[in-house]
Amino acid sequence: MRVLLYNANIILRNEILYGYVLTDHGTILAVESGVPADGIEADEKINVDGQYLSPGFVELHTHGAGGADFMDGTVSAFLTAARTHMEHGTTSLLPTSLTASPEDTKKCVENFISAKSKLKNGPNLLGLHMEGPYLNPIYKGAMNESYLRLPNPNEYISLIENYKGAILRWTTAPELPGALEMGDYLTSHGICASIGHSAADYQTVQEAFRHGYTHVTHLYSAMSSITRRDGFRYPGVLESALILDGMTVEIIADGCHLPPELLSMTYRTKGADYTSLTCDSMRCAGTDAKESVLGCLTDGLPVLIEDGVAKLMDRSGFGGSIATDDRLIRTMYKDADVPLIDCVRMMCETPARIIGIDKQKGAIACGKDADLVIFDDDINIKRVMIQGNTTYQYK
Repeated sequence: MRVLLYNANIILRNEILYGYVLTDHGTILAVESGVPADGIEADEKINVDGQYLSPGFVELHTHGAGGADFMDGTVSAFLTAARTHMEHGTTSLLPTSLTASPEDTKKCVENFISAKSKLKNGPNLLGLHMEGPYLNPIYKGAMNESYLRLPNPNEYISLIENYKGAILRWTTAPELPGALEMGDYLTSHGICASIGHSAADYQTVQEAFRHGYTHVTHLYSAMSSITRRDGFRYPGVLESALILDGMTVEIIADGCHLPPELLSMTYRTKGADYTSLTCDSMRCAGTDAKESVLGCLTDGLPVLIEDGVAKLMDRSGFGGSIATDDRLIRTMYKDADVPLIDCVRMMCETPARIIGIDKQKGAIACGKDADLVIFDDDINIKRVMIQGNTTYQYK
């Protein structure tokens, strides 16, 4: 099926081009400026009405949406959360686990595999992001401390070998015994090794980088920063991530977890090629719920929803993000004053490159998958296309 999208402001890597895009059997065939010639044949012609045509958003870290969490223990939870994210422009995502028992962790992997085979007209379920259970209790955040443990080769090797291709990313605290060896193993199997929920110092982060930990999970959140010992200051994970060339970071750009000033500072320091946007959303993303549960419904953490974020019931801290990816771009563009092309790159091309799928996804270019999103100047999603097929249209 050939699809022509015309009268579009096409968001490319370094410019916004007024023109048209032609797709054929799910692949981008042509990207041209101006008005298409009358003779171009297409099975469907879509007038973009001068709005933005963007690559589909690539989300590397989400725990749920639409009232469902990926740790709910059901395939339907995967399908509900994935489709909710799609309605907000996400065409590819990594469902993310929470620290849990070995049995629940295994169940999450099995449900992912089932959901991937059953999901029709939905986003690409690329693979799982395992957040934990090998995290530092000092920076456990909202993780259930009773399930935290040291890296266990028998556990992680078994999951990776028995469910080949299901896991694409794993967040670990690299200062834990056995974590560096785990980084070597993950890297050798094409899995993104990420630093998170960590108390590491600069030297440990440097060593972890050499063992494959090239990405940092939700920068600023649940990680060490500058400490003083005998009067001297020592950088933590936060500063190390900003200092080290080649290390990529992700930021929760909902305007709550990080204010616009810190979003802008991260962008200016790391640049769009080394900064990815993430929602790190809980189950309430895409809903109007006022109260909810972070994690499993049976033993999760009760939270209330106000001011655009999930808070602990006593309002002493945040209990999770309720953002979707359109909101991330809107916040970076409207509040942090980042150029739109760079906002889109941080939501599309950079995360695609971090997990090694940038040859197929993350940009509008000939030969890449026709995963496309149409939105207006306020980043309201109007249409979502996955491999050239419309999967969502605003009515």
